[in-house]
Amino acid sequence: MVTIINYGLGNIQAFYHIYTQLNLPVKIASSVHDLSEAKKIILPGVGSFDWAMNKLNNSGMRHTLDQLVLEKKIPVLGVCIGMQMLAKSSEEGELPGLNWIDGVVKRFDEQSLSSKNPLPHMGWNSVNPVTNHSLLTKLQDPQFYFLHSYYFLPSVIQQKVASTYYGVEFTSVVVRDHIMGVQFHPEKSHRWGIQLLKNFAKL
Repeated sequence: MVTIINYGLGNIQAFYHIYTQLNLPVKIASSVHDLSEAKKIILPGVGSFDWAMNKLNNSGMRHTLDQLVLEKKIPVLGVCIGMQMLAKSSEEGELPGLNWIDGVVKRFDEQSLSSKNPLPHMGWNSVNPVTNHSLLTKLQDPQFYFLHSYYFLPSVIQQKVASTYYGVEFTSVVVRDHIMGVQFHPEKSHRWGIQLLKNFAKL
């Protein structure tokens, strides 16, 4: 059962629609009770870091999610802000992150970006695997939709699974064992996003 965390942020229905179209079992979780059958977890997110962390912390699901991910080793996929929330902290806010992956979230240095690379980074871009991982299987020259001004910087370089170039190279897919994050929006990325979400469900 793929369980999509509904803490008030993210394109919940878009994820749900993709999985129903794929005929894969899916559920939306808005409470601890809804997490009981979770075999895979998607943590979506849009907006700012502190806002997202506050919403999740106040959802009543935070403690149970920590248990499911850190103790029971349930696979989780963080998307956009959901990926950034996996880190220890973010330059965008003051609250601590989930700290499920050792790393921090940094703002793009606008001085290092050209006029062709304004912030936010918005639109389609290539995702280039730097190591083999089953999350990215069957993706031929993938293009994904991005919308962000911050990026995940993992402390362990081997946890960078794919990168993207936007004036500078940044980590667009990060993986620590069963904990995964993507900076782009697979739910908005047509066939590549559908394949990635299918891959995640079958891990």
